Order: sequence, then C-alpha cells, then structure tokens
Amino acid sequence: MRRPKLWLGIAISAIFLWWSFRQLEWSSFWVALREANYWWIIPGVVVYFGAVWARTWRWHYMLRHIKPVSVRRLFPVVVIGYMGNNVYPARAGEVIRSYVLKRKEGIGMGASLTTVILERLFDGLVMLFFVFVTLPFISLPSGWNALVIAASVLFGVALIIFFALAADPQRTERLYGWFLRRIVPARFHGPAHAALDKIMLGLHSLRSPREVMMIFLTSTAIWLTETTKYWFVMHAFDFRVPFSVLMLMTAVANLALIIPAAPGGAGTFDLAGISVLTSFNVSKSLASSYTIVLHLALWIPITLLGFWYMWREQVAWNDFDQAMDERDDAEVRIQEREATLHDKLIDTAHPEPEVRV
Repeated sequence: MRRPKLWLGIAISAIFLWWSFRQLEWSSFWVALREANYWWIIPGVVVYFGAVWARTWRWHYMLRHIKPVSVRRLFPVVVIGYMGNNVYPARAGEVIRSYVLKRKEGIGMGASLTTVILERLFDGLVMLFFVFVTLPFISLPSGWNALVIAASVLFGVALIIFFALAADPQRTERLYGWFLRRIVPARFHGPAHAALDKIMLGLHSLRSPREVMMIFLTSTAIWLTETTKYWFVMHAFDFRVPFSVLMLMTAVANLALIIPAAPGGAGTFDLAGISVLTSFNVSKSLASSYTIVLHLALWIPITLLGFWYMWREQVAWNDFDQAMDERDDAEVRIQEREATLHDKLIDTAHPEPEVRV
C-alpha cells in the first residue's frame, strides 16, 4: 500500500518540479545562488525553531485534557514527527509523532492523533486567513484560486464536523454506539468503543470557545513567526517584497502541501512559492533560487535534529514501520466495517424470499 503512494508522490513532484523550472534562465539562477549571503539563514533557522517551540506549546495545551506533558518532554516528539514528514510519504510523520508519544507517555494514538489533526485544521484555517487578509492589497497568482477554494471547502467541512461531534459528546457517543452495535462483532464492541472514546477526548478543546480562540491565536503566531524566517532568507538575495507578500507565499506554498507529493512537499511547495514571487515582478531566476534555498533551510535543520532526537530517544526505524503498520491496519479495519455495513444494508433492502416447503 505504501509503495504505490510513494511512487505516485514522486511522479507528482516530478511534474511540479518540471513546471517550476521550465523556461528558467539557468545561468542567472546559478549566479543568484553564488551571490546569495547565506549568513541570513542563521537568524531564519533560530526564528523557525521558535515557531517549532510554539507548536510544541500548542500541542501541550491541547493534550492537557488527556495527560499533562511538559513542553520540554514534548519537543523531541514534535521534532521527530516533522522529520518523519520530511522523509516519509503522505505526511506520515503525524502518525509517527503519535506513536512516539504513546511509547514515551502512554497516551493512546487515537486521542493524540485527533489533536494532531485538529492542529492541521487550525493551520489550514490560518493559511486561509492569511490569504483573505492580504487579498485586498495583493492579488492571488493566477491558477491558484482553485487550490484556495478546495482548501476552504476541505477545512471548513472538517471543522464543522469536528465542532458538531464535540458540541454534544453524549449524543455523539450514542450515535457511534448505535453504529458499533450494527457493524462490529460483539466481541470487539469494548475495544472499538474505547478507541472512539479516546478520539472524543482529543476533541475536548473544541468544547470551549476560549480554548478554540487560544489555539487559533497560537496558530496565527506560529505562522507569523515562520513567515519571519521567509523574510530573513529573502535578505540573502537581491530582491525585496512586502511582508504581506511573504504571508501570501507562506499560505499558498503550505496549502499546496495538500496535494500528494514526495516527502517534504518537493515540487508543490516550490511551484507555489515561485508563482507568488514572480507575480510580484521578482525574476524567475531569483524567485527560484530563493524558494529552493528557503525550502532546504526549512527541511534540513528540523530533519537533522529529528535524526539526533531519534538516537537520543532510542527510536528505531522499525518503530516508524510499526506506526505505519498500525495506521494501515486501522484503514483495513475501517474498509472491512464499511463492507459489512454495505452488505447489511443490501440484505435489509432486498431480503431473500421465504421458502415454504
């Protein structure tokens, strides 16, 4: 299952990379890379890890209803997860992060993975917020409107569903209890019900408007901090754009990560970033060299630190494979339950005629 996804992602990345660099003046591109002042990357990396610390605090805040875990203990887990996103396809680092947390703190994967999904939804909401805040002053590059519309629908529908589930836990519990009794064998009722209870526990933050606002404000601060890294790296190159343009670039480039691609968002991130900058009269050679360096500056430090934390926390690659196997097994179980429910619905709609002897 994983290998086809990997090859599909690589193929999509290859297409996006080709599109990113077609009609590029390679001589100007290499000149821009040679003349860049790479010292500006250092403050950018420092600021970026400030954003990673803020992400860790946000996760600590969302997990506290399940189990209080200090930011210091969570930070390595978050870094390992981001490293996993950079080396595994399909953003598998999110699952890996929950698996490492389960092994380290004993928190069930269902509950912690639900909080991670909520993080991603709020991140997407902030990206859309960046787009809509900057649109009155700067226009979206042509061709990216469909991505913004699709992301708006995706994140909007997902948040509505999660808010609806969290608003009335008793009603939600009765609903999934009703489904479990009809599609899951009796001997599995207990474990399945317990797993869904843990997922509901992960949605606890959505029950409080104050907590929802805190998560949103923290997410906004995180992405403004990350945009500051874009600003620092920009100073390594011979062009300047307003901070609002970099906010739009941050939003579009990270929304592009919704598109399946090779690990680390190769190609999708780059095409989005280059498109935003060239639409504001930055030459393609400068926009391309800047975006590639920025992408590497985002990718390399967190990945190297993730490898170091893997060694320090005694996490092996086999643990990553086991985490992915648990996710794949869960997907298979869901498909089996859907098939069972489908068969039962067919049997109910078309009962076999009674045979009289």
